[in-house]
Amino acid sequence: MTVTRLLEICAFNVQSCLIAQRAGAARIELCDNPVEGGTTPSYGTVRQARERVDIRLYPIIRPRSGNYCYDKDELEIIRNDIAVCKDLGCDGISVGIATIDAEIDVERMKRIVEWTYPMGVTCNRVFDGTPDLFEALEDLVRCGCERVLTSGGKSSAPDAGDILAGLVQQAGDRICVMPGAGIKSSNLAELRQECGAREYHASARTIAPNPLTYVNTRVSDYGNVYIADEVEVRRMVEILSVDI
Repeated sequence: MTVTRLLEICAFNVQSCLIAQRAGAARIELCDNPVEGGTTPSYGTVRQARERVDIRLYPIIRPRSGNYCYDKDELEIIRNDIAVCKDLGCDGISVGIATIDAEIDVERMKRIVEWTYPMGVTCNRVFDGTPDLFEALEDLVRCGCERVLTSGGKSSAPDAGDILAGLVQQAGDRICVMPGAGIKSSNLAELRQECGAREYHASARTIAPNPLTYVNTRVSDYGNVYIADEVEVRRMVEILSVDI
């Protein structure tokens, strides 16, 4: 039986969304703020991305950086941002919410899944901060999430192949375990063989050249624009298309 393996690209701008689609990625996690690990993109960014790409689009819903333990106001922001994604025709969202003890907040995560329906829900890397990944996986099944993005509790998914394999086995067909963080074309084939996941997440990001003809080097708040490397995305898509 042929198993379909998919690549999700974490995109920080519309340009990267277009690159991901052109290079054969199956889904986009659309984010803002790459330096802080990704926060909710603007209305205008989500709308433009939805108008420009046909592949599945999952904006991250994360009202701020830092921990995933949110107060009532932040939960209301999440609810409103979910409604925007639904109105704009997104296919799902990436989201996560934790208790003060860093466990999955099951009751509020269930509520988020209900708000999101009929869109899908990917649990983001709040999962990797939980004290017991295997217990947290069962929590997410109970919440109704369709997948979980995880590095296996390590800083890089390729460093946690054995843990990811255990999660994939435990999940079965109940929820998709999608390895992400530190995945590149140079390590994807080995990770795929080790953990047996069907979906993988990567940013393939590179710093875009600055087109300005003049840059005041005394001003330090320019930052960088990160864009997906099309060649790298194509390589990873090709690796996942080969049966091993």
